[in-house]
Parts: sequence; C-alpha cells; structure tokens
Amino acid sequence: MGAALTRRAFLGLCAATAACAGVGGVGVAFAGQGDLLRPPGGQDEAALLGACLKCDRCRSACPTGAVGLAQVEDGLLRARTPVMDFHRGWCDFCGKCQAACPTGALGAFDPAVDKLGVAVVQPDRCLSYLQTCTSCQDSCGFGALSFNAGGHPVVDATACNGCGRCELECTALVYGAFAGGTRRGIKVEPLDAAAPEAASGVGEGVR
Repeated sequence: MGAALTRRAFLGLCAATAACAGVGGVGVAFAGQGDLLRPPGGQDEAALLGACLKCDRCRSACPTGAVGLAQVEDGLLRARTPVMDFHRGWCDFCGKCQAACPTGALGAFDPAVDKLGVAVVQPDRCLSYLQTCTSCQDSCGFGALSFNAGGHPVVDATACNGCGRCELECTALVYGAFAGGTRRGIKVEPLDAAAPEAASGVGEGVR
C-alpha cells in the first residue's frame, strides 16, 4: 500500500514537472515573464500584485476602455490583474481607475512626472516606411511625437508618458494582420523594455 502510494506520488510529480516544463517552468507559469503595462499608479509591480484583489473595478471605471486584464499566459499570479490595452482606448489620466481601487493597488500618479511606459516606433509595421502615412501626427498632447525628414515618426522619450493615444490612432493594424501579427506601427512599451530608447531620449524603433 505504502509502496503503491509512493509510486503514485512519484508519477504525479513527474507529470506535474513535465506540464510545468511545457509552459516554461514553475516560476514562469506562476509569476509570468516580461513587463506589463499597468494603469496609472500601478508601476510598482510587487506592490500591485500584493494589493490587487482582481475585482475589475478599475477596468469598469475607465471611461475610454483602455484598462484591460492580464491573461493566464502572462503568469497565473498576474492573470486578471489590470493592464493597459491601447487597441481599445487611451489613458487621459482622469484618475477614475485609481479612485475605484479599494485597496490602493493603484497609487498616486502625476502624468507630468510619472510614466506608464514609452512609445516606440515599429519600423516593420509603421506604414510611413511603406507609403505616406501621418495618422499619428496630431495624436500626442505632450509634444513627444514628431516626424523626421524622411516622413517617419520619432518619439521624444523624455516627453512621452505612455498615454497610448498614438498607438490607438495608428492605422497599421490591418497591414500587420496580413503579416501574421497584431502589432501597430507604434507601440507603448514598459519602461524596462524600452530602456535603450528612453535612455537616449529618442525612439525610432526597437533595435
């Protein structure tokens, strides 16, 4: 009996280990991998995960629909926590998501100083690299987006606070779908992911 249980436990452990390996390991499966774009005041990842109840109130309160939910593939611990979805809306920093949070998981945020992320041009998706396109030109209210002599958008990372309006208004998604992806021609990246562009102050693509 004891031997049978031991063997059964061993086989169960092997199966669990194999399953976790299939999704990239226990740590990745539970904690996730890569940075996520969080709503205003949620940039301290550890604090957000520790306080978030996954109650969905922040998403319901967002007037532009820019707050979405992290998925299971982002990590089991992070699933259903709030993330920014700039394919649905953009952040006008109204503060309603923070006010709706019952635990303070979304803390103080000053859009004049703090950043959600940094917009980075994606040359392989941006239509200005294929034809004339200026759909994002007037989208930025912070003076962070301009066009160079070649007609391509350039982001001043020091002025950009990651509001996502340029990504929302980008029209390159249809083209991208034909190429097998869903990225737009400009994408707001988490600060760590956009570090080279943020450090230089100007981002014209992920290098």
